[in-house]
Amino acid sequence: MEPIYIPHIAKAPAQTWKVPVQDRLPDLETLTPVQGSIQIVHRGSFLEVGAQAESIMTLTCDRCLQQYNHRVVVNTSEIIWLQEAVEEETDPLVEREVALDDLVDSLPPQGHFRPDEWLYEQFCLSIPQRQLCDRQCPGIPIENPPESTPIDRRWASLESFKNQLS
Repeated sequence: MEPIYIPHIAKAPAQTWKVPVQDRLPDLETLTPVQGSIQIVHRGSFLEVGAQAESIMTLTCDRCLQQYNHRVVVNTSEIIWLQEAVEEETDPLVEREVALDDLVDSLPPQGHFRPDEWLYEQFCLSIPQRQLCDRQCPGIPIENPPESTPIDRRWASLESFKNQLS
């Protein structure tokens, strides 16, 4: 997917740009190509971006460590403000306050929107945090080791003392 020059979106019919998606996203390992669409609407001071897409990914169960296939579905929308980037301090160790309004995505009005990067981020957010192959997954079975006799005779006296205490 090619980056979209933001002023071109404003000049599109109904100020809407539709991007069909039928391809693999870089850095996103999927079994099937991502299928769906992205719609970008220019609203003057912000972009309204929405997507409906899906793909199948191979995940690893957190309980039993078995791999399983999972359909990841993205059905989301987001507002991206169009404003020039704020000059940041050159020293990253300087503490600065961040206003709540600064915690939103923004792009320069004369910049480019990268639909593949945005869709990649949405897919990453849609991957389940708790990855379970089944709700009833018991996990890895743990076998209780049988009571074994000490192999090293130097520990035999300690073992007998332990048995006397219990």
